[in-house]
Amino acid sequence: MAETASGNKALFVEEPLIFEQGDDATSGVDLPAPPTVKNRLGGLEREGRIGLPGLAEPEVVRHYLRLSQRNYSIDGGFYPLGSCTMKYNPRLNEKMARLKGLGDLHPLQPMSTVQGALELIDTLAHWLKVLTGMPAVAMTPAAGAHGELTGLMTIRAAHEDRGDARKRVLVPESAHGTNPASAAACGYEVDPVPANDRGRVDLAALKAKLGPDVAALMLTNPNTCGLFETDILEIAAAVHGAGAYFYCDGANLNAIVGRVRPGDLGIDCMHMNLHKTFSTPHGGGGPGSGPVVLSAPLAPFAPLPYVVHGAEGFRLVEHYTESDAKPFGRVKGFHGQFGVFVRALAYMMSMGADGLRQVAEDAVLNANYLLARLSGDLTPSFEGPCMHEALFDDRFLKDTGVSTLDFAKALIDEGFHPMTMYFPLVVHGAMLMEPTETESKGTLDAYIASVKALAARAKAGEADYFHQAPVHSPRRRLDETAAARKPVLRWAK
Repeated sequence: MAETASGNKALFVEEPLIFEQGDDATSGVDLPAPPTVKNRLGGLEREGRIGLPGLAEPEVVRHYLRLSQRNYSIDGGFYPLGSCTMKYNPRLNEKMARLKGLGDLHPLQPMSTVQGALELIDTLAHWLKVLTGMPAVAMTPAAGAHGELTGLMTIRAAHEDRGDARKRVLVPESAHGTNPASAAACGYEVDPVPANDRGRVDLAALKAKLGPDVAALMLTNPNTCGLFETDILEIAAAVHGAGAYFYCDGANLNAIVGRVRPGDLGIDCMHMNLHKTFSTPHGGGGPGSGPVVLSAPLAPFAPLPYVVHGAEGFRLVEHYTESDAKPFGRVKGFHGQFGVFVRALAYMMSMGADGLRQVAEDAVLNANYLLARLSGDLTPSFEGPCMHEALFDDRFLKDTGVSTLDFAKALIDEGFHPMTMYFPLVVHGAMLMEPTETESKGTLDAYIASVKALAARAKAGEADYFHQAPVHSPRRRLDETAAARKPVLRWAK
């Protein structure tokens, strides 16, 4: 392919770094000369030029616009990432989060001036308790992993309150990686529980590991294989019989919201990723919110603060006075994730109970549509229908010379973000696909056609095609080992 003189590809501009474009001797704005002030920095005057690039305003706008166009976004295309629930989120919720009186609050305002915000938190908490069938909820955790840590700290406080210092937490091998990390951060020994050949927790192995030193079981349901834990009631009974608590990772709540109440399954504690199930675009580190619902035995140990409603209005309780409450402390200074609360409540109120139920139904329907259409070309990891995500392994690529990574890279050239690769770890060469409820049949059909075509090319012996992919992206395939071990984190001349 002949290169252009500019290095650009039609309207896709080869974008230099802004430091490579700008000149620190010029400025894009006219400012009056600053007054001469001596010792303004107390002897810490700058010894050299700061090196910030000076560009004209159009140059700055075009630079960042072109960079943004290289980002793959939910507004630009389908995200089939498994266990991430990257669904389209209504712009109405964004508008609500920016309303005057909600988007411009300060955490240190007097409570009399934020009555609407406190009512919003209280209303959202009520919805979460109703949807999960749980009597209490801690709203302070900032995101999913923070919610896991909060839940485990609540469990630890409950055990210690009765003088029972337990040391082990059981975690299925297919759990999210943050589960064992949160348990370890809370001071527990992590004991893995294997899966059976159906992709669920091995019940016999779990029961064999239960003992008087087990503090909790951390289970994801639906699990990271995209399957509902059919033995969950017996699992809950066994865990409670050992005097332990049942923690559920609620990252996949999108598959069961409005259909199943976790409290009815014997769950004691569960965090919810509001930014997955109840609106708010997420990824890249935020924004997020991870409230934790609690059973009656754990409710007294919930962290501060919480909202109450009385004759004088709403107030934020930051110091417990009730004799039956024994909080373990705080996990966050302020409700910095308040904007996520606004979006989540707007989503719930616009959907209603029937709409939230349909969310789960359509998410499961879409995933099973993918599973059914692709099962003849790819190899499903487990028999039977799935929940919110379809899981395939690399057996269909055997002896082709094409790996899961190669297949995913080729999908980029097809115009789709790759599926989740190599997770869960219990499945070799895993390809985990979650279509969510917001994708149309047309979008899914286009994705399915591309996946089928790539599978056919792999089986036809076109390994070199996959090894070169992606070809049409702004950047070709990186040396991922070197990128991980020797990352370049800053620009320098």
